[in-house]
Amino acid sequence: MFRSAKTSLLLSAVTLAACTATITDDAGETIVTEYNAPMAKVAGHYGYGKNASPEEIAGWDIDIRPDGLGLPAGGARAADGEMLYEDQCASCHGSFGEGVDRYPVLAGGEGTLTENRPEKTVGSFWPYASTLWDYIHRAMPFAAPQSLSDEEVYAITAYVLYLNDLVDYEFKLTQDNLASIEMPNKDGFFVDDRPDTANVLCMNKCKDPARIEITSEPELATAGNAGEDTAATVEAEATSPGAVIYQQACALCHAEGIAEAPMPGDNSSWSGRLEKGRAGLVASALTGIGTMLPKGGQSHLSDDDVAAAVDFMITKFTDL
Repeated sequence: MFRSAKTSLLLSAVTLAACTATITDDAGETIVTEYNAPMAKVAGHYGYGKNASPEEIAGWDIDIRPDGLGLPAGGARAADGEMLYEDQCASCHGSFGEGVDRYPVLAGGEGTLTENRPEKTVGSFWPYASTLWDYIHRAMPFAAPQSLSDEEVYAITAYVLYLNDLVDYEFKLTQDNLASIEMPNKDGFFVDDRPDTANVLCMNKCKDPARIEITSEPELATAGNAGEDTAATVEAEATSPGAVIYQQACALCHAEGIAEAPMPGDNSSWSGRLEKGRAGLVASALTGIGTMLPKGGQSHLSDDDVAAAVDFMITKFTDL
């Protein structure tokens, strides 16, 4: 029974492969069949999903631009926002915008932006009134964001502007006049066109390509010879322990001459040091010298490890 079922499964696979194979006519053109016809394209880049509807987009498109674009119709007076602010905002921001505990201060701070500890408030720091409306609408009150109506947002926005002496108590903030409110720090922002880095390409003390050498080669281990490969790698490294220690602990500074560390092939940087002799160089490496920490900051190295690295640098990096 098992042999018969296995044979049937094999024949089915062969039949399927034959049906799906490419069939050509006498001219070599592919004959399109029900098995090799291209799949019909469906909507969406990956074949699923649908385009967002205007209603769905509107639910996310709630940002307000500095020129007022995006503001809903309506308006409210600063006086209308006083009690709303007291109910919804004062517990965190204080009745006068002074801030409670570590919650943001909303009012005051004029003239402090150049001080060591500037007070960044709506009146002293924010460049646009639209940002205030947008933030209140989007994220406030803290415990129930987006629970305020548009009229309530207008009212609270107007009242916060009033706390900063930017509008009168009876001023009515509307869709049409919000963009016309001039904030004290409107000119305090600019487009930062500086490059990502100010570093200058270093072309000094470049390493001589002729002195660049590979000190070790990776070994590809397989399941059959993993132990042999590992043993061979350890044995190869053991023949030149100083090279390995140099790469791991010394090259970071010595390869580029950082903090005046003697560099490979730079005889002038080695000449004064070699006068100490090997024992003097090893002693300096162990105890530290100048900005170099004892053992180059690699306290886990043994004295013999450090001596091996010194020997490697003397023999490989100098020709004095």
